[in-house]
Amino acid sequence: MDRGPLTERIIRSFDDMPAQLQAGARYVLDRPRDVALLSMREQARQAGVQPATMTRLAKRLGMDGYEEVRELYAAAVRDGDLGFAGKAGVQVISQKLKGDKALAADILGSIGQQIQKLAMPASLERLVSTAKALASARRIYCLGLRSSHSIAWHLHYVLTLVGDRSVHIDGIGATGSDALARATNRDVLLVVSVMPYTRLTIELAEYAVAQGVAVVAITDSEVAPLAQIAQHAVLVSTESPSFFHAMSPAFAVAEVLGAIVAGRGGEAALASLRHSDGHLAALNTHLKSRPNKKPT
Repeated sequence: MDRGPLTERIIRSFDDMPAQLQAGARYVLDRPRDVALLSMREQARQAGVQPATMTRLAKRLGMDGYEEVRELYAAAVRDGDLGFAGKAGVQVISQKLKGDKALAADILGSIGQQIQKLAMPASLERLVSTAKALASARRIYCLGLRSSHSIAWHLHYVLTLVGDRSVHIDGIGATGSDALARATNRDVLLVVSVMPYTRLTIELAEYAVAQGVAVVAITDSEVAPLAQIAQHAVLVSTESPSFFHAMSPAFAVAEVLGAIVAGRGGEAALASLRHSDGHLAALNTHLKSRPNKKPT
């Protein structure tokens, strides 16, 4: 994500802020370009707080008022300090007014911009660092619950094709966390969680850290619970014109991580892939071409 002029200051004081100030602070952290471009009232509305909260936030950060915050971020935009990829802007016109096709276009356009931001240098650095941590681990435990489940599962599935080091914490029969009993400091717990954060996910990640297991995360903010405890964290945007948060960027991250880890596996990964191909062929797993049948 883009980093604004006050990012480090906000992160240092975030835990001591009241809930409403934290909501405003998250907005400033996650949407620095909009801080420069939108009015304070519009920012407060999008953050779900009162305008006075944004003023209190500014004073908490040592500013005279929120206009000073906006001017600081506007200067960063002019100087190019916020990067090249911007947010989609205000996407609040209802589906009823815009129509289904417009909504679909807005969602796809937003996802495209979010994924494009993952190719920025800072995000690529996080991706590669995270992939290296996964590749060097003895075993990789993959955890993601609720909407994050498919992300963790997909990465786990890709990793099973190139080796036998991945363990999916699936929670069937409430036994998923039992797998962590065998984890050591040579292992890594890959955790996926975005706001609203699933309580059990965070608790298991904290447990892993307490046991000396390194945590790497796919999450949505510098101040997300996982970002505070992870050795490596890839940040993804989840904003969407839809009522539901976007998971496509996180899914893309999982695919990139799987590909990098596989590529770093060398001959062992290739041998595992050949074995997987043989296994799938023996079971006739994938549908093969069928002769065309013309109606008689």
